[in-house]
Amino acid sequence: MTPIARPAVPLAGGVVDDQAQRVGARIRTLRRGHGLTLIQVAERTGLSHSFLSQLERGHARPSMVSLERIARALGTSQVELLAAGDPGQSEVDDQRPRVLRSTEGARGPFSQGEARLLVRGARAFEPLEWVGANTDPGDYYVHAEDEFLYVVEGDVLLDLAEEGTARLGPGDSAYYRGGSPHRWRSADGSQFRMVVVKQKPQLPPPPTRRRRDRSHP
Repeated sequence: MTPIARPAVPLAGGVVDDQAQRVGARIRTLRRGHGLTLIQVAERTGLSHSFLSQLERGHARPSMVSLERIARALGTSQVELLAAGDPGQSEVDDQRPRVLRSTEGARGPFSQGEARLLVRGARAFEPLEWVGANTDPGDYYVHAEDEFLYVVEGDVLLDLAEEGTARLGPGDSAYYRGGSPHRWRSADGSQFRMVVVKQKPQLPPPPTRRRRDRSHP
């Protein structure tokens, strides 16, 4: 059983840990690649300018909901940002099978639990292992991709907004279409573990910069 991560203690200089620093650096690289300022990303995500600045410097760790908002604003996915925290991550697109051991995979402790990416490299879908014991479901997740959820251990209360709630135990699963608000919590306050599989986002192509016509001033 994967232990629930404890809150990270900032290191010297205010950095939470090496993983937070790598994720923050990836966010900064993507933001600059899109030609966006921190203020523009703040407007797109509803997060504060100061919080985003802390994230980029590795001085804070986002919740999965915040990470989802940032990912959508930057044309990527929360799992891609999570994977940036793995120093051994490789995105080589080949046909060879890739095996991931239980001790491997990019992972990150977040406010509602711990997530671990269950695959490395290029992939057609995003599988996560999720461990938590939260009784507060937090904000709803909403994304364009379909998602599948399978409970391995514990009891989970799945909240699908207007579609209602469902209590899921070990062996139970759920599938919901893209655009469906969803969130979850422990049904009885005990730890749960589940596998969440999401379609890989169809990302827009990176913006192209217009070449200046040197024949005109």
